[in-house]
Parts: sequence; C-alpha cells; structure tokens
Amino acid sequence: MWIILAFLSALLLGCYDVFKKVSLKDNAVIPVLFLNTIFCSLIFLPLVVLSARGSISVDSPVYVPVIEDNSIHIYIIVKSAIVLASWICAYYGLKHLPITIASPINATRPILVLLGAIFIFGEKLNSWQWAGVLVSIIAFGLISTSGKKEGIQLKHSIWIWAVIAGTLIGAISGLYDKFLVGDPNNGQGLFGIWANRGFPKMVVQSWYNFYQVLMMGIVCLLLWAPKKHRRKHPFHWKWQIICISVFLSVADFCYFYALSIPGALISVISLVRRSGVVVGFLAGWLFFKEKNIKSKSLDLLFVIIAMILLWIGSMQ
Repeated sequence: MWIILAFLSALLLGCYDVFKKVSLKDNAVIPVLFLNTIFCSLIFLPLVVLSARGSISVDSPVYVPVIEDNSIHIYIIVKSAIVLASWICAYYGLKHLPITIASPINATRPILVLLGAIFIFGEKLNSWQWAGVLVSIIAFGLISTSGKKEGIQLKHSIWIWAVIAGTLIGAISGLYDKFLVGDPNNGQGLFGIWANRGFPKMVVQSWYNFYQVLMMGIVCLLLWAPKKHRRKHPFHWKWQIICISVFLSVADFCYFYALSIPGALISVISLVRRSGVVVGFLAGWLFFKEKNIKSKSLDLLFVIIAMILLWIGSMQ
C-alpha cells in the first residue's frame, strides 16, 4: 500500500513542478511562494475546523486530531522552517534553469535521504537497492554534463547551487518527516537515541502549512515588499499558482500517509517520489521546447533505471 501511495505522490509532484515552472516564468519568486502557502493552508483549514466540530469521522483519512500537547507545535515549526528554506532555494533555481536540468538534480535527493536512513534510522538495503544508489550517482554526473552543453556550469552558476542547496535541505526535511510521523515501534528513531514521534500525519501537514504562511509573510514583508518596484520581475497573478498548491497538497497527503504506515522505508519512498521527474521531462520537451532533450533523455534513463532497481529491491 505505501509503495502505491509513493508512486501516486510522484505523479502529482511531477505536475506540481510543471505548474511551478509556468508560474515562475517572468514572475517574482517570493510572492508566488507566499501565495502557495496561503492556498495550501486554505485547503487544510476547513478540515481542521470540521474535525474539531466532529463533522469529520475519527476514522476518516482526512481527520485532523486536536493538538493537546503544545510541544508538538515546536516540532512542526521546525518542519515549516526547513521546508521553506528548501522551497526558496528550489524556486529561485527553477526560475532561472531549464526544468530538464533542475528536476533531475532534485531527483538525486533520495541518495542523501538513503544515506541518512541508513545511518540515522538504521534502515538496511539489499544488493538491488545499493545498485540503485550507484546508478543514481552516475545520473547526477550526467546531469552536470548536460548543463554544460547549455552554458550552465556547476561551479559558476549560482542557480545550480541554489537547486543543490534546496535538494540538500529537502533531504533533511524527508528524514525529519520520518522522525515526526514514523511508527514509534518501527526502527531505531533519530540517531538511535530518540524514538520516532508517531504524530498524526494530518496534524503535521495541516499545521506546518499554517506556520509557513506566517514565516513566508514575514519574508515577503521584509525582503521583497520594500524593493518590489525596483525588481527585474514584478509579481503578476497566474491561475497556475492555485494548481501548485492543489497538486502539492495532495502529493504530500499521499506521502505522509505512506510514511505513517508501519514498515514503510523513507529511503524507498523518497526515491520513488522523484520518479515525477518523468512528467517534468515530458513537459520540457512538449511545452517548454527546451534544448538537448536527446542527451538529457540519457540522464532520465539512468534515473528511471535507478528507480526500477530500488523497486525490485523493495519487493525482495
């Protein structure tokens, strides 16, 4: 069940990346990101209210329990800060890079999550899964080569480094997610010291969106608003911004649901989620008319092979 949810999340994430690319074209990054957090919160706010009033059954997958332990908010605030840092880096990078370059870089995030899952949570890999890791590393090298063909060099492009930073922080977020919603009775917990918290998945997803609105509102007021008239790309509304929030929210719902199932491996889920890069490649080829699609297809092929190897390994 959890592997199916992971692949559904991947498909939705691929669509999310496409709408994100369209929304950011010749547009201001910070306001787009701020609106995204608002719309995501508006999706979950009715669920929180209806759950508190008893209008949603406790057995419903969208039921949001009332938080009785205020310390839970601290954990979720940390989650919100990590996600926003990752998003800011990723959004700026995607704005200035072809989606067929940015998406595969982000697709290498599972390598970092995999290593963290092994050393922090004690997850164990078989030979098929290790083969998937090796192929993923090869794919990352090929991505760098593809970037040079378009004049994008790893050591000279700040936007490449922004995407890489977003990927690194995103990997930390994935490991933290496992700590927050993972089964307390399954695995070693964080660094083998603290057990997984086992917080309700809808509590984490709902409240981290609410806190993101506050944090992103502060960023928007302090960093963007004072100089908005002097910026190269002013903000203008695009209906695709709503689509970003919808696809992201549903993708994350499937992700947290999968992660909360006993026996789910964050190392496998993280890699499967990155299969959404296929959607980004198809969009880059069919709609954005990006360059060097043939050579980038080889990068994508290695990413797909890596996912297949990990899938086979998870079925053993």
